[in-house]
Amino acid sequence: MKIVASADWRDSVPFENPVLLADVVPGEATRCFTCGPDSELLPRTELWAYKHRHPKNHDGYVRFYCAYHVPAAAIVPQPAAAAPTARAKSSSPRPAAQRRVAKPVVPERVRAMCPNCFIEVSATGECGNCGWTAS
Repeated sequence: MKIVASADWRDSVPFENPVLLADVVPGEATRCFTCGPDSELLPRTELWAYKHRHPKNHDGYVRFYCAYHVPAAAIVPQPAAAAPTARAKSSSPRPAAQRRVAKPVVPERVRAMCPNCFIEVSATGECGNCGWTAS
């Protein structure tokens, strides 16, 4: 099955970061995914939208969780700021790179073709399909 991308409210939910459901999409009361279908309906102000990563769908998938079952936000490590390195300028200029001479282009050899089958014949000059021989 081919999965295609679509544009809707799920695009505004960040990956692995809980967002209050009422802030993302308005609507009627619904249930927590973990509590199951037999649980009571909860207002959207008490539910959290959480976008999970999916191995085959780059857009991921969204589940609704109550405050008790909401997954913790993923901790994203901040990359360390690279210390600026002072580059010492050399007093002597670099030598210019030598240009290479381009190789001559050799055209492909015209090969014999069978006039009956329109396929290339072997090096012996005989067509492997119909038996025609080049003279």
